[in-house]
Amino acid sequence: MTDTQRPGYSDTPLIPGQRWKVHDRDRPAPPIVRPAASSGDPPGDAVILFDGRDLAGWTSVRTGGAALWKVDSGYLEVVARTGDIQSREEFGDAQIHLEFATPAEVVGDSQGRGNSGVFLMGRYELQVLDCFENPTYADGSTGAIYGQYPPLANACRPPGAWQSYDILFIAPRFADDRLVSPPRVTLLHNGILLHYDRHLIGPATHRAVAPWAPHGPRGPLRLQDHGNPTRFRNIWYRPVGGWNSTAV
Repeated sequence: MTDTQRPGYSDTPLIPGQRWKVHDRDRPAPPIVRPAASSGDPPGDAVILFDGRDLAGWTSVRTGGAALWKVDSGYLEVVARTGDIQSREEFGDAQIHLEFATPAEVVGDSQGRGNSGVFLMGRYELQVLDCFENPTYADGSTGAIYGQYPPLANACRPPGAWQSYDILFIAPRFADDRLVSPPRVTLLHNGILLHYDRHLIGPATHRAVAPWAPHGPRGPLRLQDHGNPTRFRNIWYRPVGGWNSTAV
């Protein structure tokens, strides 16, 4: 294809803040990604963190050895008091998908009911909890950025039902042990927006505000053992570059 046949233009003005012209014929086309056959299934370029068969891609946070949670019928389940687990795979800016189900048998209330958590880079927690007709403190409810921001809505399905988190995550940037930009999270729970480009105030903690601790540009996905047999399945991510750049 010659320059004259290529779609676009070469005689248009530059887009402010970018190196490309309006409708620039030389601007790279978006990469082709094969979409999933159905919602929630991994697209063609996804990195699978849990394939429903084993925990080979996960380790125990407590020991650094094998993850000791249960695997059955395509899902993994928290085994109480074995400790948190985390993915061997690490990532920075990413699109992340996972599904969870709180126990069908309702035991406890408030924070004692179906409690777990999803820690981005092993540090920044999105709360997992059974908040279906179960009041608790707002910044600890399902989909909360734990201890920081309540979700915009309670989108919980009944106990035992499978639910989904779709997360867009921008990792923090540090320079010379100084925070340059905080992590940012957009979260959809069962297709309902709970957070949009929310800037975090630090790593997750309980009954306190934790200071920033500089760390590397990549980290694991960590799942919490809070003593409840919460289940997870269909866990994957897509690394996404260029979100902080106006030149793409």
